[in-house]
Amino acid sequence: MSSLDTKTNITLKGSVAIVSEFFFTAINSILYQRGIYQPETFKRESKYGLTVLTSTDAGLLAYLRQIMSQMETWLLEGDVQRLVVVVSGVDSGETLERWQFNVTVEEEGGAGVMRGGDENRARNGLPGRGKVEKSVKEIHNEIQAIIRQITASVTFLPLLNEPCSFDLLVYTNKTAVVPKKWEDSDPRYIMNSQEVKLRSFTTTVHKVDSMVTYKEADEWEL
Repeated sequence: MSSLDTKTNITLKGSVAIVSEFFFTAINSILYQRGIYQPETFKRESKYGLTVLTSTDAGLLAYLRQIMSQMETWLLEGDVQRLVVVVSGVDSGETLERWQFNVTVEEEGGAGVMRGGDENRARNGLPGRGKVEKSVKEIHNEIQAIIRQITASVTFLPLLNEPCSFDLLVYTNKTAVVPKKWEDSDPRYIMNSQEVKLRSFTTTVHKVDSMVTYKEADEWEL
């Protein structure tokens, strides 16, 4: 049995790494599938038992790494509520899609109720609480299902008939320490939208629920 197949207690730091990597992969998949960046700027990689597309654009990668670094800090502190990928039309300025990933803390696993990045207590669990064990392979299988759904989204999402850009919105607890270079944003909601719920995954420390909300084509196509 490989180390990926072995059930284990996922630590807080281990869970943060898994969630952060998923966010990075999911964002890249969305940008590729929705044509936000040219397909020739992506390379194929093997991850989660799938072939995934990752950007080779230096500027985009630097931006995503900066976002992920701050996300990891907030995840360790238990401050992340959700990540939203907003796709908007460059010409119209309208929000056309919102890919939302809600993050909740799993209290059954002990580590999930910890704050402040106390890795020793997170690793050992809390006295009197059951430890939930899960293999990395099981988690990767759950993530794989979400990435497959993102890939298949082109079958039900309206065509994007104008050049589009994207923004990343991170919802945090009010107590979160926010760097000065970050700024507040409006939610970028879509009026009269359609919503499709995607699958979820859990590390036993964090649970991530996924969904996409989109503007129906007949409302914005000419």
